[in-house]
Amino acid sequence: MKEELPQGFVASNVQVVGYSDLDGRPAFKMSIREHDGRWYLYTGHFWHSGWSIIDVTDPTEPKLAKFISGPENTFTLQMEVSDNIMITALEKIFPNFGGNPNEPFDEGVLIWDISDPVNPRKLGQFRTGGTGTHRNFYSGGSYVHLAAGMPGYDGNIYVIININDPAQPVEDGRWWAPGQHTASGEKPHNPYISLHGPPYVVDNRAYLPYGSEGMIILDISDVSKPVEVSRLSFSPPFHLQFGMHSVLPLPEKGLAYVNSEDTSYGKGPLHHASIVDISDSSNPMLLSLFPEPIPPENALYHDFFQKGGWSGPHNINILQHNKDVEKQGKLFYIAHFNAGLRVYNVKDPRLPVEVGYFMPPEPRKRYGPMPEGELVTQTEDVLVDRRGFIYITDKNQGLWILKYEK
Repeated sequence: MKEELPQGFVASNVQVVGYSDLDGRPAFKMSIREHDGRWYLYTGHFWHSGWSIIDVTDPTEPKLAKFISGPENTFTLQMEVSDNIMITALEKIFPNFGGNPNEPFDEGVLIWDISDPVNPRKLGQFRTGGTGTHRNFYSGGSYVHLAAGMPGYDGNIYVIININDPAQPVEDGRWWAPGQHTASGEKPHNPYISLHGPPYVVDNRAYLPYGSEGMIILDISDVSKPVEVSRLSFSPPFHLQFGMHSVLPLPEKGLAYVNSEDTSYGKGPLHHASIVDISDSSNPMLLSLFPEPIPPENALYHDFFQKGGWSGPHNINILQHNKDVEKQGKLFYIAHFNAGLRVYNVKDPRLPVEVGYFMPPEPRKRYGPMPEGELVTQTEDVLVDRRGFIYITDKNQGLWILKYEK
């Protein structure tokens, strides 16, 4: 039976296809896989430890196929899927997200066999010995690329693990920004030096969204000894914390899409979503900034900084290495926290133009402590499958399935 749609959404050139409450478990990061003609969406969760598998073969009637419980007092936010392998992140919960610092937690990554897409089988685990991993990258093969909280370091660093034997994964290489290795006496020259992830890998280049250090490009021809090629700073003028949150590199087009994450509730320096020229990886150049969303008519706020909750860009349709994800063309999709989903035409990389949006209704129920203050929409992640269906998640409501139609 089709689930009733919550009412009160506002949209332009974006149509609602389906909705799932996910049994009251708001989702966070997503990945997708087609298997034997059926489509399965995999999600992590904010306020419930574990992962959900949703059958979205018919996107008008998404069906929750399975919920897999995760370890207690542990973030299970993100997963990566390639062929028959799934990698799920485990991380210490941030205190303001409800974690109990006095209770044990699990950390690192779990490696799963998903030959049976609705019955994953655990193969092994890599532990960091620290706070775990946040957002990771896996496109198949031997290596998983981690944003990892390792002992002796300030902030997350880049760690490469080998999963040829998934029961015994091993570290093959690591890299950190100078100043992070505090155990050896280094001192950070900036606050918020931390690899958010995912470290996005194309051929022998790793593109790292490195917080206040900006976008860093590494040569990983030798995974045991990554070498810095270049970096492009964004902070200042943009805010420092998560000043670089995501990097989607498209070397074949000579472009990268990048953005920050603003957690200041609209009170700090400006956030950004930007397009960068990476045709010369030794000299990346800023090409353009995405325009700020404009509130709909009759909104009770003049701009989204005033609305409440976090504002600005968050996640993008980044899983371009996944064969079942829509490839980046002239349309660019970005989750914009309290402004919902925004869709831009990026045919001219010097002039991105907004061409559509979808703002979910404000949540009716609080599931977790965030956002602080007023309970408002906080659109978190966006994924677009190669059929053109758009999936978005929120901190305090279910899964929306949409379609861009102009």
